[in-house]
Amino acid sequence: VMERAFACHNTLGRFCDESIYQADLARRLVASQLGPVHVGPPIQVTWNGFRKIYYPDLIVGQGVIYELKTVTALAGEHITQLLNYLFLLGVTDGKLINFRPSSVACRFVSTNLTQEKRRQFVVEDRQFQITSPVCKDLRAWLIDMLNDWGAFLEISLYQEALTWALGGDEKVIQPTQYFCENTLLGTQRVHLLEPGVAFKLTAVTEHRDSMETHMKRFLTHTSLTALQWINFNHHQIEFITIKK
Repeated sequence: VMERAFACHNTLGRFCDESIYQADLARRLVASQLGPVHVGPPIQVTWNGFRKIYYPDLIVGQGVIYELKTVTALAGEHITQLLNYLFLLGVTDGKLINFRPSSVACRFVSTNLTQEKRRQFVVEDRQFQITSPVCKDLRAWLIDMLNDWGAFLEISLYQEALTWALGGDEKVIQPTQYFCENTLLGTQRVHLLEPGVAFKLTAVTEHRDSMETHMKRFLTHTSLTALQWINFNHHQIEFITIKK
């Protein structure tokens, strides 16, 4: 596969769109008879009426995923994206290929986390305050998703599903005023759980105290009264209430 990727780069150069490289690499792989080649196969994720579809770039042979990029340099977010696909399909191996540099860059990504292992999570909610029925719903919905999908998927997927359950983007994502020394600096959009209370999902596994400190600073300067923080810390799912 990499031999064909280098051939794409040598022939087309480094300034094409990602879709061009995808089409050319797929064409070369099919011509070389390197097993079945699936271009942009849909992966559907559902939960209680919520639906999201992902489209990995290429799946080759018996389930190796190739995710193509045209970026200055590969970053952690690209690894997270590919891992998300591996988890959703229940496969172990994938590769990032970046066509933008002067020479093709790649990174192998693999996991030994099975779907069964991803469902083995622990809930830590001793710092979580259920101040209204919707707070209780938030916790119950997320645990239900985790039992269905497992942990370790992209945080944005869980956040998107919770936003859908709460009524959708137009209802949930709202501006809040931001102040410093009694001066209104502007507004910033947050995910509202209920009036005056926002919620945020993160995947912080190191420097958790620093993250909490910055969340408290953020809350202090807004018109919000509380923040419901859900942190995915490997197999531990932490529910934390931060109040002014």
